[in-house]
Amino acid sequence: MMAMRPVLILGLLGLAAGCGGSGQIRLPKPSGFVPGETQAATAWARSTLPDGAREIRFRWQFRDDKGAAGGRGRVRLAVPDSARLDVQGPLGSGRAAALVAGDTALWAQPADDVKRLVPNYPLFWALLGVARAPSNGATVQRSSDPEMTAWRYHRGADTLDYVWTGGNPGKLIAQVREGGRQVGTVETTFGPDGQPVSARLIVPSAPARLDITFSSIQKATSFEPDTWTPPQP
Repeated sequence: MMAMRPVLILGLLGLAAGCGGSGQIRLPKPSGFVPGETQAATAWARSTLPDGAREIRFRWQFRDDKGAAGGRGRVRLAVPDSARLDVQGPLGSGRAAALVAGDTALWAQPADDVKRLVPNYPLFWALLGVARAPSNGATVQRSSDPEMTAWRYHRGADTLDYVWTGGNPGKLIAQVREGGRQVGTVETTFGPDGQPVSARLIVPSAPARLDITFSSIQKATSFEPDTWTPPQP
């Protein structure tokens, strides 16, 4: 098993431009996009949030053409947009942590990995089954039919697509493009209770693939004060 700092999970989201084979995520092709309202898109994104704080535990597996690595992770999610992420590799090796607030990484340890954190935070949130509202100045489009609902946000040459497919299981797919080049695609699958069951990230340029299996998602009444501060050495 290859050695890899778990914070690379986040760093993967910063790579530009899917893995071939069975790892490919195919973005559905909605038709009939029409101009949408920012307020309606924001309300839809808000509907994907859980109804309160969550304690989330998961297992992760990373693969690329050089090998594979895996481990465990934990997210403490405070709605609407704060998440403390802790990840570690096999046997507790390679511990790392980060605090994401909306579209910003407030801190990350190891410190030298902060530059590898997600420049495309919608992909991070999509892994948790959460969609982001359009950013200021974005143009919004919408498409809807009996099988799926899609939102597209444009800002200059950058595009964020969300597709929600109903049925059993329900899925949220998010794809980010910068300057027309695909950054990555996330597909999150939900169980009958509406909770995320698994998620997959494909980064075409690596190529690389990250798979997450959620082992526990519990309501949280409060978090310890040090949740939002960096770990001490």
